[in-house]
Amino acid sequence: MRGLRSSASAHQQKLFDGPFNHSIIKRAKEKGLVEIHLHDIRDYAKNKHKRVDDYAYGHGAGMVMIVQPIADLIDKLKAEREYDEVIFMTPDGILFNQGTANRLSTFRNVILLCGHYKGIDERLREHYITMEISVGDYVLSGGELAAAIVTDSIVRLIPGVLGDETSALSDSFQDGMLSPPVYTRPADYQGWKVPNILLSGDEKKIQKWLLEKAEERTRQRRPGMLEE
Repeated sequence: MRGLRSSASAHQQKLFDGPFNHSIIKRAKEKGLVEIHLHDIRDYAKNKHKRVDDYAYGHGAGMVMIVQPIADLIDKLKAEREYDEVIFMTPDGILFNQGTANRLSTFRNVILLCGHYKGIDERLREHYITMEISVGDYVLSGGELAAAIVTDSIVRLIPGVLGDETSALSDSFQDGMLSPPVYTRPADYQGWKVPNILLSGDEKKIQKWLLEKAEERTRQRRPGMLEE
Protein backbone atom coordinates (compact mmCIF):
# COMPACT_ATOMS: atom_id res chain seq x y z
CA MET A 1 0.00 0.00 0.00
CA ARG A 2 1.36 3.39 -0.94
CA GLY A 3 -1.13 5.85 0.48
CA LEU A 4 -4.05 5.90 2.88
CA ARG A 5 -6.09 9.08 3.09
CA SER A 6 -8.40 9.90 5.97
CA SER A 7 -10.74 12.88 6.17
CA ALA A 8 -11.72 14.53 9.46
CA SER A 9 -11.75 17.98 11.05
CA ALA A 10 -8.60 19.41 12.65
CA HIS A 11 -9.98 18.69 16.13
CA GLN A 12 -10.93 15.15 15.16
CA GLN A 13 -7.51 14.57 13.59
CA LYS A 14 -5.98 14.71 17.07
CA LEU A 15 -7.65 11.35 17.69
CA PHE A 16 -5.16 9.88 15.20
CA ASP A 17 -2.06 11.20 17.01
CA GLY A 18 -1.68 8.14 19.22
CA PRO A 19 -2.32 5.27 16.81
CA PHE A 20 -0.61 6.86 13.79
CA ASN A 21 2.52 8.22 15.50
CA HIS A 22 3.58 5.32 17.68
CA SER A 23 4.45 1.64 17.53
CA ILE A 24 3.96 -0.39 14.35
CA ILE A 25 2.33 2.30 12.19
CA LYS A 26 5.02 4.81 13.09
CA ARG A 27 7.76 2.34 12.10
CA ALA A 28 5.95 1.52 8.85
CA LYS A 29 5.85 5.22 7.97
CA GLU A 30 9.51 5.68 8.86
CA LYS A 31 10.45 2.74 6.62
CA GLY A 32 8.50 4.27 3.75
CA LEU A 33 6.19 1.25 3.58
CA VAL A 34 3.03 3.31 3.97
CA GLU A 35 1.95 6.94 3.59
CA ILE A 36 -0.90 8.27 5.72
CA HIS A 37 -2.37 11.69 4.97
CA LEU A 38 -5.06 13.42 7.03
CA HIS A 39 -7.40 15.98 5.45
CA ASP A 40 -9.60 18.52 7.22
CA ILE A 41 -13.00 18.60 5.52
CA ARG A 42 -13.56 22.16 6.77
CA ASP A 43 -10.73 23.33 4.52
CA TYR A 44 -13.01 22.58 1.56
CA ALA A 45 -16.19 24.22 2.85
CA LYS A 46 -17.21 27.23 0.75
CA ASN A 47 -19.77 28.75 3.10
CA LYS A 48 -18.92 31.77 5.24
CA HIS A 49 -18.51 29.93 8.54
CA LYS A 50 -16.80 26.80 7.12
CA ARG A 51 -19.70 24.62 8.22
CA VAL A 52 -19.69 21.02 7.09
CA ASP A 53 -23.08 20.00 8.51
CA ASP A 54 -26.74 21.01 8.29
CA TYR A 55 -30.16 19.85 9.49
CA ALA A 56 -31.65 16.72 7.96
CA TYR A 57 -34.54 17.12 5.56
CA GLY A 58 -37.79 15.60 6.63
CA HIS A 59 -37.21 14.06 10.00
CA GLY A 60 -35.39 13.73 13.29
CA ALA A 61 -32.81 15.44 15.42
CA GLY A 62 -29.12 15.58 14.64
CA MET A 63 -26.96 17.06 11.92
CA VAL A 64 -25.86 15.63 8.57
CA MET A 65 -22.53 16.23 6.81
CA ILE A 66 -23.18 18.20 3.62
CA VAL A 67 -22.21 17.19 0.09
CA GLN A 68 -20.01 19.99 -1.22
CA PRO A 69 -16.88 19.88 1.01
CA ILE A 70 -16.62 16.10 0.91
CA ALA A 71 -17.27 15.92 -2.83
CA ASP A 72 -14.65 18.59 -3.53
CA LEU A 73 -12.08 16.86 -1.31
CA ILE A 74 -12.57 13.46 -2.93
CA ASP A 75 -12.49 15.02 -6.41
CA LYS A 76 -9.18 16.69 -5.57
CA LEU A 77 -7.64 13.47 -4.25
CA LYS A 78 -8.84 11.42 -7.22
CA ALA A 79 -7.38 13.99 -9.61
CA GLU A 80 -3.96 13.41 -8.03
CA ARG A 81 -3.91 9.59 -8.14
CA GLU A 82 -6.09 6.53 -8.58
CA TYR A 83 -7.76 4.92 -5.58
CA ASP A 84 -8.73 1.29 -5.21
CA GLU A 85 -11.54 2.09 -2.76
CA VAL A 86 -13.28 5.12 -1.28
CA ILE A 87 -14.41 3.76 2.08
CA PHE A 88 -17.01 5.28 4.39
CA MET A 89 -16.80 4.31 8.06
CA THR A 90 -20.42 3.78 9.14
CA PRO A 91 -22.33 1.52 11.58
CA ASP A 92 -24.45 0.12 8.74
CA GLY A 93 -21.48 -0.93 6.59
CA ILE A 94 -20.21 -4.47 6.13
CA LEU A 95 -18.76 -5.90 9.33
CA PHE A 96 -14.97 -5.59 9.16
CA ASN A 97 -13.05 -8.87 9.43
CA GLN A 98 -9.63 -10.33 8.76
CA GLY A 99 -10.47 -11.29 5.21
CA THR A 100 -11.32 -7.69 4.36
CA ALA A 101 -8.12 -6.50 6.06
CA ASN A 102 -6.11 -8.96 3.98
CA ARG A 103 -7.68 -7.71 0.77
CA LEU A 104 -7.25 -4.02 1.58
CA SER A 105 -3.59 -4.56 2.49
CA THR A 106 -2.89 -5.50 -1.14
CA PHE A 107 -4.27 -2.22 -2.48
CA ARG A 108 -2.12 0.74 -3.46
CA ASN A 109 -4.26 3.71 -2.42
CA VAL A 110 -7.35 3.91 -0.22
CA ILE A 111 -9.51 6.79 1.07
CA LEU A 112 -11.20 6.42 4.46
CA LEU A 113 -14.03 8.89 5.06
CA CYS A 114 -14.83 9.36 8.74
CA GLY A 115 -18.50 9.97 9.37
CA HIS A 116 -19.79 12.25 12.11
CA TYR A 117 -23.11 13.47 13.49
CA LYS A 118 -25.95 11.48 11.86
CA GLY A 119 -23.74 10.58 8.91
CA ILE A 120 -23.19 11.98 5.42
CA ASP A 121 -25.68 13.07 2.78
CA GLU A 122 -26.90 9.93 1.01
CA ARG A 123 -25.93 11.34 -2.39
CA LEU A 124 -22.26 11.03 -1.41
CA ARG A 125 -22.80 7.35 -0.71
CA GLU A 126 -24.52 6.91 -4.04
CA HIS A 127 -21.94 8.72 -6.19
CA TYR A 128 -18.57 8.57 -4.38
CA ILE A 129 -18.40 5.76 -1.86
CA THR A 130 -17.31 2.38 -3.20
CA MET A 131 -17.22 0.47 0.09
CA GLU A 132 -18.76 0.90 3.55
CA ILE A 133 -17.24 -0.60 6.69
CA SER A 134 -18.44 -1.05 10.26
CA VAL A 135 -16.16 -2.19 13.08
CA GLY A 136 -19.08 -3.50 15.14
CA ASP A 137 -22.74 -3.22 15.97
CA TYR A 138 -22.46 -0.15 18.15
CA VAL A 139 -22.23 3.61 17.59
CA LEU A 140 -19.17 5.82 18.13
CA SER A 141 -19.08 9.62 18.25
CA GLY A 142 -17.34 9.63 14.88
CA GLY A 143 -15.56 7.42 12.39
CA GLU A 144 -12.04 8.40 13.44
CA LEU A 145 -11.46 5.59 15.93
CA ALA A 146 -12.99 3.07 13.54
CA ALA A 147 -10.68 4.33 10.76
CA ALA A 148 -7.70 3.97 13.09
CA ILE A 149 -8.66 0.34 13.77
CA VAL A 150 -8.96 -0.43 10.07
CA THR A 151 -5.67 1.32 9.32
CA ASP A 152 -3.79 -0.60 12.01
CA SER A 153 -5.16 -3.94 10.84
CA ILE A 154 -4.17 -3.19 7.23
CA VAL A 155 -0.70 -1.74 7.86
CA ARG A 156 0.52 -4.64 9.99
CA LEU A 157 -0.13 -6.99 7.05
CA ILE A 158 2.11 -5.10 4.62
CA PRO A 159 5.34 -7.02 3.95
CA GLY A 160 8.25 -5.61 5.92
CA VAL A 161 6.16 -3.92 8.62
CA LEU A 162 6.39 -6.67 11.24
CA GLY A 163 9.77 -7.99 12.30
CA ASP A 164 8.65 -11.59 11.71
CA GLU A 165 6.95 -11.95 8.35
CA THR A 166 5.08 -15.07 9.49
CA SER A 167 3.66 -13.48 12.63
CA ALA A 168 0.57 -11.97 10.99
CA LEU A 169 -0.15 -15.22 9.17
CA SER A 170 -0.60 -17.05 12.47
CA ASP A 171 -3.00 -14.51 13.97
CA SER A 172 -6.55 -15.35 14.93
CA PHE A 173 -8.99 -15.46 11.98
CA GLN A 174 -6.29 -15.89 9.30
CA ASP A 175 -7.14 -19.56 8.80
CA GLY A 176 -10.78 -19.32 9.79
CA MET A 177 -10.14 -20.12 13.45
CA LEU A 178 -9.00 -18.45 16.64
CA SER A 179 -5.38 -18.87 17.65
CA PRO A 180 -4.48 -21.69 20.05
CA PRO A 181 -3.13 -20.98 23.56
CA VAL A 182 0.44 -19.66 23.68
CA TYR A 183 3.13 -20.13 26.35
CA THR A 184 6.64 -18.86 27.02
CA ARG A 185 9.41 -19.24 29.61
CA PRO A 186 9.58 -20.34 32.37
CA ALA A 187 8.20 -23.82 31.75
CA ASP A 188 7.09 -24.00 35.38
CA TYR A 189 5.86 -20.93 37.25
CA GLN A 190 4.79 -21.66 40.83
CA GLY A 191 3.51 -25.05 39.74
CA TRP A 192 1.72 -23.75 36.65
CA LYS A 193 3.29 -25.84 33.91
CA VAL A 194 3.51 -25.54 30.15
CA PRO A 195 1.91 -28.57 28.44
CA ASN A 196 4.51 -31.29 27.97
CA ILE A 197 3.75 -31.63 24.27
CA LEU A 198 5.12 -28.12 23.63
CA LEU A 199 8.41 -29.09 25.27
CA SER A 200 8.73 -32.41 23.44
CA GLY A 201 10.49 -31.16 20.34
CA ASP A 202 8.25 -33.30 18.17
CA GLU A 203 7.14 -30.72 15.60
CA LYS A 204 4.51 -32.93 13.98
CA LYS A 205 2.81 -33.67 17.30
CA ILE A 206 3.08 -30.03 18.36
CA GLN A 207 1.36 -28.82 15.19
CA LYS A 208 -1.39 -31.41 15.62
CA TRP A 209 -1.91 -30.27 19.23
CA LEU A 210 -2.02 -26.60 18.21
CA LEU A 211 -4.60 -27.31 15.53
CA GLU A 212 -6.76 -29.27 17.97
CA LYS A 213 -6.58 -26.49 20.54
CA ALA A 214 -7.39 -23.84 17.91
CA GLU A 215 -10.45 -25.82 16.84
CA GLU A 216 -11.48 -26.36 20.47
CA ARG A 217 -11.18 -22.66 21.33
CA THR A 218 -13.01 -21.61 18.18
CA ARG A 219 -15.81 -24.07 18.84
CA GLN A 220 -16.22 -22.72 22.38
CA ARG A 221 -15.95 -19.00 21.61
CA ARG A 222 -16.85 -18.51 17.93
CA PRO A 223 -18.79 -21.58 16.80
CA GLY A 224 -20.14 -19.68 13.80
CA MET A 225 -16.65 -19.47 12.31
CA LEU A 226 -16.41 -23.25 12.00
CA GLU A 227 -19.86 -23.44 10.47
CA GLU A 228 -18.81 -20.93 7.83
